[in-house]
Amino acid sequence: MSIQGIIEGKKQWRAHVARVKALPPDYQIVYKEMQKYLFKVGPVSLSDGPLLPGIVDFFEEGVATGKGVLELIGTDVAAFCDDLIKDTPTYADAYQEAIGGEPGAARK
Repeated sequence: MSIQGIIEGKKQWRAHVARVKALPPDYQIVYKEMQKYLFKVGPVSLSDGPLLPGIVDFFEEGVATGKGVLELIGTDVAAFCDDLIKDTPTYADAYQEAIGGEPGAARK
């Protein structure tokens, strides 16, 4: 990756973080929990894919309609995240394959 690409990536990440900080506190808490979970078991393409910005888009729409964050995603954050990434190769899948397990078994 070039220096210009790194700089652009940092600008995009800062803009993303600013959008998260503009959300109501309950949305921010849930987003951070989702982010932690997804960085732990999430898709290999998480850092440069559309998933995290898509979650912020979804949350911004929820705020605009006056819904609480748990009305949008339910009470099980991990299950919601698993549903989002169900058809995407994850680090957990790669690990399972490396040790001879069934792909996707880590999320079942």
